[in-house]
Amino acid sequence: MNNANLQARKVNAIARGQGNAYPVYVERAKNAELWDVEGNRFIDFGTGIAVCNTGHSHPKIVAAVKAQLDNFSHTCVMVNPYESAVELAEKLTQVAPGDSDKKAIFVTTGAEAVENCVKIARAHTGRRGVIAFNGGFHGRTNLTMALTGKISPYKHQFGPFAGDIFHAPYPMALHDVSVKDALKAVENLFKVDIAPCDVAAIIVEPVQGEGGFYAAPAEFLQALRRICDEHGIVLIADEIQTGFGRTGKMFSFEHAGVEPDLITMAKGIAGGFPIAAVVGKSEIMDAPLPGGLGGTYGGSPVGCVAALAVLEVMEEENLVERAAQIGAIFNEHLSALQQRYPQLIGEVRNQGAMIAIELVIDGDCEQPNTALTQAIIANAAKHGLVLLACGFYGNVIRFLPALTISDDIIQEGLGKFNQLFAAVAK
Repeated sequence: MNNANLQARKVNAIARGQGNAYPVYVERAKNAELWDVEGNRFIDFGTGIAVCNTGHSHPKIVAAVKAQLDNFSHTCVMVNPYESAVELAEKLTQVAPGDSDKKAIFVTTGAEAVENCVKIARAHTGRRGVIAFNGGFHGRTNLTMALTGKISPYKHQFGPFAGDIFHAPYPMALHDVSVKDALKAVENLFKVDIAPCDVAAIIVEPVQGEGGFYAAPAEFLQALRRICDEHGIVLIADEIQTGFGRTGKMFSFEHAGVEPDLITMAKGIAGGFPIAAVVGKSEIMDAPLPGGLGGTYGGSPVGCVAALAVLEVMEEENLVERAAQIGAIFNEHLSALQQRYPQLIGEVRNQGAMIAIELVIDGDCEQPNTALTQAIIANAAKHGLVLLACGFYGNVIRFLPALTISDDIIQEGLGKFNQLFAAVAK
């Protein structure tokens, strides 16, 4: 079997809405490398969209999952629970930022975690409104599409969406949106669209994921904390892509010294096994009545043991610190590339191992170079790389290497990226 045959079968059997970035069909993967069905090797700078922070098939995670499968695969945590779910909840509440007493719930996906945050905030406050930000991404369900601040491809054709959702600009210095501008817009919402006493929650990504890897300045997150405290609003940190060491802290909000009220957790939580969580202050988490939260597969025993193994690996291998080291290596290399191509690379940015370059035309950051971005993605596989694009204008290449990647593989991969960039930048 080869990639072309599998892609033809896929096109015939799977709806086009669930597309694939690469017609490359994986046979096996190990740490930061993967091999396709034709035996081709790739360096993975995407890690399944920041899911495999601990690398592909980490032995400790594989062993934990195999042992669990020998015992049982499902009983439903809401029917017959199990120790691993309790232990995981205890550990997640311990590693979450801030000193407040916390509790957790388990669901299956990041979008479910976001939706449950909104449910919890509404139950706690008795209010209806939620404020989100332009360029933010929070999921593909109806409510999370409403929260998402980008139309194509996430929202186009899918309305109407849930109501009582309001958007404000997200601070981006590169595009002349200051912290002052963003905060003034939030205050303007209070005057024009919804009174603060009707707002249940403000949800924010500390680093926008699909929006382009823009990091919120610490002063912005601190100001949101003050606004929420002043008006009794729940502050939700969407840490789905930024969590579990990705940014050089366990959670990105820690860079700003801010404790959110509720935190979404998914992606890097379990090394590729489907589980997600909401962790938050106990008095807020306990607002919904028994039975108001949950889901059939939420807190899968397989996901729980995988997540416990991830936490062990992160501590044993110092992966939070390693993320900062990886980010520094990438930043130095990509900044050198920017010096060679100043008319094409508008900015290099990173928070830990959440790394991006923004591609522009003629050095003008207001002219997004989507064509070059698409060419890089289209030709990455030929150069033995897995890369991801993102951005409000579709002109950002993002790098999400495994936090277990070796320096040698980083250098090899960045060398390949240099060759790829030179080939398509002509």
